[in-house]
Amino acid sequence: MTEQNHGLAAGPGDWPKALFYVALLFSIFQITTAAFHPVSSQILRAVHVGFLLLVVFLSIPLVGKHKPWQPLAWLLGLAGMGTAIYQWVFEADLIQRSGDLTSADMVVGLVLMVLVFEAARRVMGIALPLICGLFLAYGLLGQYLPGDLAHRGYGLDQIVNQLAFGTEGFYGTPTYVSATYIFLFILFGSFLEQAGMIKLFTDFAMGLFGHKLGGPAKVSVVSSALMGTITGSGVANVVTTGQFTIPLMKRFGYRPAFAGGVEATSSMGSQIMPPIMGAVAFIMAETINVPFIEVAKAALMPALLYFGSVFWMVHLEARRANLSGLPKDQCPNPWAAVKQRWYLLIPLFILIYLLFSGRTPLFSGMVGLALTAIVILGSAIILRVSSKVMRFAFWIALGVLCAGFFQLGIGVVFGVVALLVAVCWFIKGGRDTLVVCLHALVEGARHAVPVGIACALVGVIIGVVSLTGVASTFAGYILAIGQDNLFLSLILTMLTCLVLGMGIPTIPNYIITSSIAAPALLELGVPLIVSHMFVFYFGIMADLTPPVALACFAAAPIAKESGLKISLWAIRIAIAGFVVPFMAVYEPALMLQSDSLLAIIYVLLKAALAIGIWGAVFTGFLHCKMAWWERALGFAAGISLILATPMSDEIGFVLVALFLGQHFWRAHRAQATMA
Repeated sequence: MTEQNHGLAAGPGDWPKALFYVALLFSIFQITTAAFHPVSSQILRAVHVGFLLLVVFLSIPLVGKHKPWQPLAWLLGLAGMGTAIYQWVFEADLIQRSGDLTSADMVVGLVLMVLVFEAARRVMGIALPLICGLFLAYGLLGQYLPGDLAHRGYGLDQIVNQLAFGTEGFYGTPTYVSATYIFLFILFGSFLEQAGMIKLFTDFAMGLFGHKLGGPAKVSVVSSALMGTITGSGVANVVTTGQFTIPLMKRFGYRPAFAGGVEATSSMGSQIMPPIMGAVAFIMAETINVPFIEVAKAALMPALLYFGSVFWMVHLEARRANLSGLPKDQCPNPWAAVKQRWYLLIPLFILIYLLFSGRTPLFSGMVGLALTAIVILGSAIILRVSSKVMRFAFWIALGVLCAGFFQLGIGVVFGVVALLVAVCWFIKGGRDTLVVCLHALVEGARHAVPVGIACALVGVIIGVVSLTGVASTFAGYILAIGQDNLFLSLILTMLTCLVLGMGIPTIPNYIITSSIAAPALLELGVPLIVSHMFVFYFGIMADLTPPVALACFAAAPIAKESGLKISLWAIRIAIAGFVVPFMAVYEPALMLQSDSLLAIIYVLLKAALAIGIWGAVFTGFLHCKMAWWERALGFAAGISLILATPMSDEIGFVLVALFLGQHFWRAHRAQATMA
């Protein structure tokens, strides 16, 4: 998710004191409602949106990059919070008169509509508000359109009721997911980042791969994949790990465009990397009503292929340009890095266990967040104990607490956190740890704003689509095409995702296309989760494809290269991201949608072979530099393995054998001649 205005890009220490405390209160409200459920789901969503609006208007000006004019900022921000208070105070009345709005209801609904559109414009630019505005205009004026697109007509009061009062507009499923799972997981990642998880992952990757052939680029791939397990944000990964990896790659001989492309591609893959993945994964699980583990399971093999292909491309480019790694004595010891910060892995491992043992994301996120706070505070106390015996006893006690955490009541857990906070307050250096935790809470609220605002605004699309039924019309067009050619339907869906992604982030891109195109793919026989994953993947790829390529342009100032050149490299490096979704449609076993282990292994090996061959084709190097006709042969071999037609696999394997045999024979002859 991109943050287009520098007001959100500033750290918590740079914020005005009032805004700092608003963000802190936002996080406290979210934690309290997740732990104790004191309000209804509707009020939770309304207050979540109210806080989002308050933070946006206090931090981002109308235009430019200066600080907002405070009187207007507070007026707009408090107006946004006022819409939430109205929902809270008159909750029972609004339920009783549902669909029959009063004048006050209309005013509140219209104010909410204007504020959400304006907040989204300030955070993400004009593209998403324009798209949602078109859907809003369709809801109001669609009866005047010709043919199948016309609907029966809806008044302004019906549109306002649909969008501002209920659970199919601004307070729809995406907002519910943002207010529960997503916020908790963002806080979880924020705590770990503040505690030094980025350094742990970077040092670990540097120690393992920094001294290898092409080591700096391999460090970028591995550290971005590891960071993706806790952040799930592609653009955020680019501007964090990229600050270190891109200059390092350039220093060791990688071209600036290639270095930026590696980091952008690796970072975008974080959204599809289990176990935590990106926000879309949680929205998908809620939308199609499946356990989160099913989404993570479907994403596992494609994610491994994605990062495997990036790693392979990096290796081939390093061999082509003969790029060595760092001297081994300049690389940190990976196990020393783990030894220094191993305790940060405790909440991550327990969170993974909970997610994959069938617990809900809400419960898992709450446990993971609380455990992270306990581990950070507890370790701050333990590391200041001089006696080794006492330190060991404290670690044992902390381990027992973590192991039995989810058997304890939430009140006990909060009591433990409060006790650790009190102890930290009185020990030397403990207050610094408390400041880190405060900043993590504020940073979490800051990172949640672009996600939450996008989720609220795309409620316009969900509300209008459900009110008018336009999705069935659009699906009918795709079905008509797909009856003759499923592949053509997939191409059209892919292009829709890529075009939408030119101006909007992954979350709204997924919600729009999954509302319209995914049902049509399901009707054409594509499994439910595969159809949604298809849309999800190309929503991510849109951040790498020109002309916009958000992730690539985020890497551009770091690489000191044009975003377009970085984008052209990124789409070559990310070839697996374009191939795997199509393969999964024809071979659902690739997303573990099969009971046959042999079928899963076969399609995985076939996909890995095709992507490996294509990596060599697009790099132009395998054992030696490839001739144009070799690249053409390799491309044809990859295509044959990907196609799901009779005899295509057999032809593909023959072409692969021919390609590899003649290439290594030619390379051997060239070496013999030189000798």
